[in-house]
Amino acid sequence: MAGSIICARYSGGVAQFQSLPFLWLLSDARNDAVLEDRLRTLPPGSGFVYRHYHLAPEERIARFMALRRIARARGHLLILADSTLTAREWGADGVYGAARSLYPTRSDMVTVATAHDMAEIAAANHARADAVMLSPVFPTNSHPGAPTLGPLRFRYLARHAQMPVIALGGMNAHRATALQWPGWAAIDGLS
Repeated sequence: MAGSIICARYSGGVAQFQSLPFLWLLSDARNDAVLEDRLRTLPPGSGFVYRHYHLAPEERIARFMALRRIARARGHLLILADSTLTAREWGADGVYGAARSLYPTRSDMVTVATAHDMAEIAAANHARADAVMLSPVFPTNSHPGAPTLGPLRFRYLARHAQMPVIALGGMNAHRATALQWPGWAAIDGLS
């Protein structure tokens, strides 16, 4: 089983604890051809964020359903970059996106916010997201030439998050070890 991070979720003022994976794979047009293999070789219980923004709606749901079967068989946490309603309809475990898009949060869905700066960390805190993916830590193919946080700024921002922080952006196993950060996600770094 992949390592996990414990997060508190609140329902009716009562904390419920859930474990979230340390390791996360994000889908993209760049890694689509290898997703089946990667989902099968990731440690059981890893996280998978299905984005696939490049596909038409009918193709996007069909691809999700095919990957969902593999993810479920491996015990992966399956998160959809879409609305809570769509995530529920498609059978995902939760939603991924900007904190403002995670409303209304629901106790039965895992919420993973994205953040790039202090304002977005504050928004994730306000939304009571279960986790936040903070990026880009290092240079990334997703946004070539874009400014990066680097290890010091990443840690500074992460200290202000009230939930587990997952490092994203140019991450791979070597960089996660060098960063000395347990939770990390990648597109190319795991593909």
